[in-house]
Amino acid sequence: MNSGKSPASSAADEMRCAYASIYRYIENNIEKTLKEPRDYIHYPFIDPGSVYDGNVWDWDTCWCVYGLLPLADRLQGGRLKEEVFRHARGNVLNFLDWQLPDGYIPMMIEVSKWPEPYLNIQHKNGILMNMHKPFLCQQIQEISKAAGSWAWITDRWDAIDRYFARYRADYFNENCGLYVWRDDIMIGMDNDPASFGRPKSSTANIFLNAFMVMEMKSAMAFYRQVGDTATKRGDTSLAAHVAARESEIRKEREDLIRNIHEEMYDPRDGFFYSQDVDIRTRKFDWFHQGLGVFWKTIPIRIAVWSGFLPMLAGIATAEEAEHLVRWYREGAAFGSAWGITTLDRREKMYRIAATNNPSDWLGPIWLVASFCVFEGLLRYGYRAEAEDLCRKSLALLDRDLKEHGCLHEYYDPDSGEPVMNGGFINWNILALNMAREVGLSD
Repeated sequence: MNSGKSPASSAADEMRCAYASIYRYIENNIEKTLKEPRDYIHYPFIDPGSVYDGNVWDWDTCWCVYGLLPLADRLQGGRLKEEVFRHARGNVLNFLDWQLPDGYIPMMIEVSKWPEPYLNIQHKNGILMNMHKPFLCQQIQEISKAAGSWAWITDRWDAIDRYFARYRADYFNENCGLYVWRDDIMIGMDNDPASFGRPKSSTANIFLNAFMVMEMKSAMAFYRQVGDTATKRGDTSLAAHVAARESEIRKEREDLIRNIHEEMYDPRDGFFYSQDVDIRTRKFDWFHQGLGVFWKTIPIRIAVWSGFLPMLAGIATAEEAEHLVRWYREGAAFGSAWGITTLDRREKMYRIAATNNPSDWLGPIWLVASFCVFEGLLRYGYRAEAEDLCRKSLALLDRDLKEHGCLHEYYDPDSGEPVMNGGFINWNILALNMAREVGLSD
């Protein structure tokens, strides 16, 4: 019998039903990830769920909070609102609690046998490793905007000063003006071929630099709030200091954006690539005395989902965005019925595997990657493509709930089957953000 509904209307109804199913699961299970202080984690925190009990991660907590805050008024009739905010603020305070005097902040704080975060121990021993990914100020801004107040954090301006100073001192390549990973430990997308297994400090990753652009923008907002607070209480010295810091970061951000365009965008391919920065003329005896290396980087021409991030950051030109969208539409590259693959299918490293430490980012569907690409598409006006990605993401998680009764960490892009770690919640919440942004929530 003909229902009289158009295909578009039926698809929208399916998406709304999927939204409702995912929402109910999040509402019924989110308390499992809201953890109270334990051991040397001194503030409430949010862990990802599943096998990650007792772990406070940098970008994980940021995305989880980003997904939770819009739901805070609704979850369990608003009963969890204050709990969500208390734990969100605790995420940030836990990281600042373990910031070292030189500004270093670990990427992860874990309940373990160590007397303090393992990464801090290594840093104190003179072993330079990666530090907190550029999501600290972004999480601060999201929490403060949602709460309508920055008062909980404005007195920590000195910690933010030291955080950026450490980044500049240890992870900034002066030659090309881009930020580099020190190593391939906890880089977010664990085994990204552009960084994984490569020499220390040799890769300016597009992931790191695009998110640093966003982090700097949030830092500028933070310093403005600190300045307003200082001015109101007559602290002219602090007001002048943070005004100067805001100006400095604005200039650094402008320079970084320019360098991303000059060094990381490939006009031939129409894509943003991570770069090898270990570039210099290696002189030997009387050899190599003529024209030496004058280029600053060499592209690591591996197509990773993070090449779309300049759209999320809002720094891609209209022409660049048009080229990037062609990559999205190209089914042979990142295409899947369940979202966007995290690596171009045509790359020789493409592999779907159940693995932890590193987790597999060589092709599986990760909801956070689909969300970031979705946001970029929507930002640049590619609504049809954004709705397509939203539909696929909702269908993926809804299917998982129907077949397995829980959500997982990542998924096979061909079958849609979960790969591993049932009970993972974290950034899967972002599927609800996607639905709301295209007007398909209940």
